[in-house]
Amino acid sequence: MSQYRTFTAADAVAYAQQFGGLAKPAALVNAQEVGDGNLNLVFKIFDSEGVSRIVVKQALPYVRCVGESWPLTLDRARLEAQTLVEHYKHSPEHTVNILHYDPELAAMVMEDLSSHRIWRGELVSGVYYPQAATQLGEYLARTLFHTSDFFLHPHDKKAQVARFINPEMCEITEDLFFNDPFTDHERNSYPAELAERVVALRNDDALKIAVASLKHRFFSSAEALLHGDIHSGSIFVAEGSLKAIDAEFGYFGPIGFDIGTAIGNLLLNYCAQPGHFGPRDAAAHREQRLQDIRELWLTFAERFTALARTKTRDVALGYPGYVERFLKHVWQDAIGYCGTELVRRTVGMSHVADLDTIEEHETRIACIGHAIELGKFLIVIADQIDNVDQFIARVRQKG
Repeated sequence: MSQYRTFTAADAVAYAQQFGGLAKPAALVNAQEVGDGNLNLVFKIFDSEGVSRIVVKQALPYVRCVGESWPLTLDRARLEAQTLVEHYKHSPEHTVNILHYDPELAAMVMEDLSSHRIWRGELVSGVYYPQAATQLGEYLARTLFHTSDFFLHPHDKKAQVARFINPEMCEITEDLFFNDPFTDHERNSYPAELAERVVALRNDDALKIAVASLKHRFFSSAEALLHGDIHSGSIFVAEGSLKAIDAEFGYFGPIGFDIGTAIGNLLLNYCAQPGHFGPRDAAAHREQRLQDIRELWLTFAERFTALARTKTRDVALGYPGYVERFLKHVWQDAIGYCGTELVRRTVGMSHVADLDTIEEHETRIACIGHAIELGKFLIVIADQIDNVDQFIARVRQKG
């Protein structure tokens, strides 16, 4: 892209002044780079009184934690912005508002969420937001239903699938979820104490066949416009509010992938609880995570079903009983993808603070080992779990 340049703080301020939509753009005077992810620059833009007013985000042409040896498409900024714009149409309460985006500069301007906190950090600290799981289920139901065949005209759906083709970012997911953790790959990272368990993943035929099936569906099932990376680090929360951000992995894929990724991150936090609160106090926090998972799924399923019964445009898909059958298949997909999220966050390249911030070494190893075994277990038995209460029982069964 001929006009692309990497923003400095001054560039970000000027960009926000031009495209932030403020009545007095000159009031924006300062920027602070706050990005802690692997792919982007993120600037908070402050006014003369030191109040953060707006955010500028720019995609980098490489993976930040690796460097220029791992190049990335800048088109992901367009895909992220357009995914969030599309999701905002259907769930404005729970999607960050994109005010402007520029595909040439791979940059966007978005609403400031300084009144919110990243949900992962709050979960690690034991701060409970009673509405969050319900609101996440609502967000997923609205965005996934309204971009699915249940709602879109077939011509529109096919055009949308083409518009949101995201091969480079999908390849990252395909590698990090379904390939690397199950092979001896240089990107993998895990404690030496767990090497035998990791080797066992590579040698488990039933597991690898189940993972192959999940990957095949990720390749081929264009069911709805996914967020594509809806983990607790991509969600902001405040009292009574939840907002999804960071959708550069957005594409049309299997609905269960988004559901499973969300559930998987709640389970990662579940596995980490003994490391943050000790064995005795962890029990209550763990129980809360299981109830969050239950609330998330039930809200999603109930809301998706209600939308399907009143807004489905296709005669065949609207036939009584079909949406319930469809959601059974989504549920079993979600369990499998949940399991791959647990494995890739413990064995693969991208880890999570829930586990990595556990200070006591032996406890951290035990918690990571628990997540590996739980993920493996769920992948293999996904088609044997019929509902969320059975799922919770199986999780409890694994400790």
